[in-house]
Amino acid sequence: MRIAMPAVTLTIAGSDSGGGAGIQADLKTFTAFGVFGTSVLTALTAQNTTGVRAIAEVEPAFVAAQIDAVAEDFEIAAAKTGMLARTAVIEVVAERLRAHRITQVVVDPVMVAASGDVLLEPGSIAAMRELMLPLAAIVTPNAREAGMLTDLSVTGLASMREAAQKLVGMGARAALVKGGRIGGDDAVDIFCDGAGVRELRGPRVAVARAHGTGCTLSAAIAAGLALGYPLGNAVEIAKRYVTRALETAPHIGHGARPLNHMEKPEPGTGS
Repeated sequence: MRIAMPAVTLTIAGSDSGGGAGIQADLKTFTAFGVFGTSVLTALTAQNTTGVRAIAEVEPAFVAAQIDAVAEDFEIAAAKTGMLARTAVIEVVAERLRAHRITQVVVDPVMVAASGDVLLEPGSIAAMRELMLPLAAIVTPNAREAGMLTDLSVTGLASMREAAQKLVGMGARAALVKGGRIGGDDAVDIFCDGAGVRELRGPRVAVARAHGTGCTLSAAIAAGLALGYPLGNAVEIAKRYVTRALETAPHIGHGARPLNHMEKPEPGTGS
């Protein structure tokens, strides 16, 4: 019997030794969506649900070597980036993505962990703007990250809309500004693809503090793109998946709660 070849998806991100975010969360999400996950490590972290204790950098040349090894062997249907940590890594990731003509890229501009620990050097924000946004099929910042990228004060729906439109104007093909930390009865994200701006609403899940939601959402969008869903559909499927993963999140660890990545995504309409 001939076994169908799964779509190949790539995550370029940091490792989370606690398993709730980063590379570990991405690969779990890829498996839930039924795509084949490959990975490139940009940094190692010693962390758990309570916070980040230490970070070990990966040399940019080795990051490049990992990307080359994967891209030269697999046909990558979609990729996502997470923690890139510093300018030299951002530069080499952008250069190798262009060199291998990987165009379906979800850019999650990881800057600050849920615990408040800084994961991107302040001087690297300009590199994120100039090098990664033009490669992004979609960029997925939370409100704080959107503000850092756009120099706007992002505190409500109006400013989220403004930030999403500005991010597209800065080169991203689409933007999803996440409003999970902005209060309200619903969790509202703002999606802008250049053709229009719309609100994506979902139920606000009663979890005091969650770990890895941004990583999981961006990985789920990348998986949806790899499966052939149009971007808008991929975003909606990913948002529903994260909601269910939050609703069933296990009580594990002593800090922020990791998601239940074993939830199965709801099917959508393919392209």
